[in-house]
Amino acid sequence: MSLKQPKLHSRMIGAAALLGLLFTGPALAESFILQSTTSTANSGLYDDLLPKFKAKTGITVNVVAVGTGQAIKNAMNGDGDVLLVHAKSAEEKFVNDGYGVERFDVMYNDFIFVGPPADPAGVKKTSTATDALKKIAASKALFASRGDNSGTHKKEVKLWKASGIDPQTGSGKWYRETGSGMGATLNAAVGMGAYAMTDRGTWISFKNKGDYEIVLEGDKGLFNQYGVILVNPNKHPHIKAKAGQQFIDWILGSEGQDAIASYKLGGEQLFFPNAR
Repeated sequence: MSLKQPKLHSRMIGAAALLGLLFTGPALAESFILQSTTSTANSGLYDDLLPKFKAKTGITVNVVAVGTGQAIKNAMNGDGDVLLVHAKSAEEKFVNDGYGVERFDVMYNDFIFVGPPADPAGVKKTSTATDALKKIAASKALFASRGDNSGTHKKEVKLWKASGIDPQTGSGKWYRETGSGMGATLNAAVGMGAYAMTDRGTWISFKNKGDYEIVLEGDKGLFNQYGVILVNPNKHPHIKAKAGQQFIDWILGSEGQDAIASYKLGGEQLFFPNAR
C-alpha cells in the first residue's frame, strides 16, 4: 500500500500543476460593456471606431445596441459600464439620480423625415418638423414610428406635442408603431409606403431605400446630440470604471474626435464631434 502512495501523490501533483498552468496563464484581455443605441450601431460607426480604440489601449468594447430608453434602464441595473445615447434630458436625470458619474457631449448629427417620392402629405412644402407632422396627420398619410422609447422616439413625441397633435388617435390606422430599432422601422416604412423620422446616420447607411428620399431636413428642431456617461461604480461596485473611463477620455480627446469626424459613407460624414 505504501509503495502505491508515491505514485498517487505524483499524479496529484501533476494534476495540480496542470490546473496551475490553466489558471495562472496569460490574463484575460480587458473589456467592458457599452450600452448604446441602434442608430450608432446601424450606422457602422462602432465598426470603425472601436478597433482604433483597441489598437491604442488593448481594451475590447462589447456594444449592446438598443433604444436609448432601454440602454438607460440597462445601465441603471448595472448591466453596462458606459452609456452612449441621445436623449439629453434623460441622460441628465440618469446622472442626477446617481446612476452616472458625469455626462459629456460627444458628437451630433440631425434627424430627417423620409418618405415616398409622391409625397402624399405634401411634407416637401414645409420647412419645420411640426408643420410636416400637421400635414401628415391632416391627410392621414401613413407614418411609421419606432414606438420604443428610444432617443429618436422621445424626440418624435416632443415634436408631436409641439404640433398640438396626439398621434395615438390614429394608432393602428395611419400611425403605425413598430416597437423596433431604426433600421427595422425604416424597412417597415418603405414596405408600407409610410413616412418616417430617422437620424441621418442610419439613413445614409440604410441599404433598402428603394425610391425613398429625404422630404424634410434642416429644421433646427431636428438637432440630435449624443452624450457619453460612465456608470457610477458607487452604485454598482462591479463596474469596470478604469476601462470605461479610458474609453471616455479617448472618445472625447483628439484621437476619438478625429476618428468620429473622419467616418464617412459614400463621401458623407455621419456624425460631427463636439466634445468640449
